[in-house]
Amino acid sequence: MGPAALVAALEDAPSALWFLAGPGPRTLWANARARALGPDPADLPVVGGRAVADLVAAVLDSGRPETLTGVLPGDGPPVTVALRPLVTGGRPGVVLVVEESPARPAGAPAPAGHRPATPAEQDVVGQAQHSLLPPSLPLLPDVRLSGSYHPASSVRSAGGDWYDAVSLGHGRLALVIGDAVGHGVPAAAAMSRLRGALRSSALRDPAPAAVLAALDDFAVQMEDVQGASVFYAVLDAATGALTYAAAGHPAPLLVHADGRTAYLPVTARPPLGTLRGAPTPVARAELERGATLVLYSDGAVTATGPPPAQGLSRLTEVARAALADPAALDGEAVAGLAGVIVGGLLTPDGRPDDIAVLVTHRRAHSVEPLQLDLLAIPSSLPAVRRRLSAWLTALGMGEEDRVGVMVAVGEACANAAEHAYRDTEPGPVQVTAAVDVDGMLTVTVRDEGTWRPPDRDPGDRGRGLLIMRQLVDGMVVQGEHGTTVTLRTRLRQSPDEEPEHLAGGTGASVVVDRTGSSPVVHATGDVDMVSAEQLRIRLLEASHGGTVRVELDLTGVTLFSSAAVRVVLAVAAIAEAEGWRLVVHAPDGGVTRHILLVSGLERLVELR
Repeated sequence: MGPAALVAALEDAPSALWFLAGPGPRTLWANARARALGPDPADLPVVGGRAVADLVAAVLDSGRPETLTGVLPGDGPPVTVALRPLVTGGRPGVVLVVEESPARPAGAPAPAGHRPATPAEQDVVGQAQHSLLPPSLPLLPDVRLSGSYHPASSVRSAGGDWYDAVSLGHGRLALVIGDAVGHGVPAAAAMSRLRGALRSSALRDPAPAAVLAALDDFAVQMEDVQGASVFYAVLDAATGALTYAAAGHPAPLLVHADGRTAYLPVTARPPLGTLRGAPTPVARAELERGATLVLYSDGAVTATGPPPAQGLSRLTEVARAALADPAALDGEAVAGLAGVIVGGLLTPDGRPDDIAVLVTHRRAHSVEPLQLDLLAIPSSLPAVRRRLSAWLTALGMGEEDRVGVMVAVGEACANAAEHAYRDTEPGPVQVTAAVDVDGMLTVTVRDEGTWRPPDRDPGDRGRGLLIMRQLVDGMVVQGEHGTTVTLRTRLRQSPDEEPEHLAGGTGASVVVDRTGSSPVVHATGDVDMVSAEQLRIRLLEASHGGTVRVELDLTGVTLFSSAAVRVVLAVAAIAEAEGWRLVVHAPDGGVTRHILLVSGLERLVELR
């Protein structure tokens, strides 16, 4: 066969063929099938959620072959993508082949990757995916976050996209979004491990180069993680300084305060674990006040179908429109931004890939601390509720968290109104609220009256302390020169959609014995995740919110879960803050005592 006949045969081949040369890359030749998919390298298809253009860049850099399987956009047919390095004109190049799976016989069932997921399959993949999404996002005074995830319509394409945000302290945030090579539950499991590795690395050394190097080493050891893409950035919320790096992942979209848009410059780097020791170029940018950064997975670009350039334009248009509405940046509305953007990208034809979006908005103006000076009388309480609710809403707190703080503060104010100035003229009460750079909310209620410690016998005031203790992360009561109640809780932003949690029963019994000198909480049976909450409530009830010494009897416990360990740790910390030590009865040589010792609880409790 002569050269002309060979070219003619390749031109009509059923597989898509490209000959590409670097750098760039640029197309030297493409056959008819390839030209239909996209003749320009920027228009190469996305397969199984991975941009083929990214794989081309990786092969040009590494000189190593790559193979990928998945489905074409629009719930297209399953394909195999093969990339092989070559040298053309003394420069590196790539031969790219996209081959469809063989056609199925008439009447044969459609392959798994070429059909919509059944409800049962969607449920399994959805539960796995939600397990690796963060249950909440940090909420800082200068930065608002919003995350959203929508699975692919095809069961073989769903399950690998994820996002996360980690508070690093000193007003810094780690922002990350990633994508797996595979699909379904295995991809979700792999990304769950990768997310854990990222959090561990970021908290140890958050620098982008250090984190990506650690993830590279991790991916080399975990075959199912190899080839995963990730974008990672560290944001200083106070200054807007952003340092970032990417491994095989598309650049995020920056929407400036004045509506201008730009994709951040990203130097191409191979995906995780594909080229060990590959350098990690780190770039810097600034997120000015009022600006928004949109991180996204490949599915956001492929949602409108090929070519990718069209998807990027659509993403820009949708994000700009969503942020143009001033109401979208007001209070709680920011939490839904990611969902609004994803909603604008979806088409009636379904989603060829997962879509994950993480939106980071830097406030145009900071929320100033709150101070209320009132008279300690019951009629002052409605004013406290109104002013505090408006202030917390401006911070962006969700309704559930906001109500919890308001009830706790209301109880503290009610205590001051009822007890601080008993038998005297009502005096002043001051309420202050402020948030530090890491999103820790501190509310203080201070009066100048007389402190009365709660009676041992349960009463309204003991119940008030109990309610406050249950609704916030920490509470301290000081009784010198009046009474000061300090309530602290970390601000959190719930995701757009809460994953459903499996309901469970409990085989444990938790009761309180008040016949002795100190209340004793007796637990028996299996203290699992559900009954651990029951244990927490009983301990707080018996201790009047932590103000009265109490003992915990675990001699009848047959299973002591990690959730139960956290409860004992929390109550022990409360006891230490209140000046007493929690006594825990656990049989020597038993499993429960062993768990307590391994958890290091003997330093916080008195084991008997």
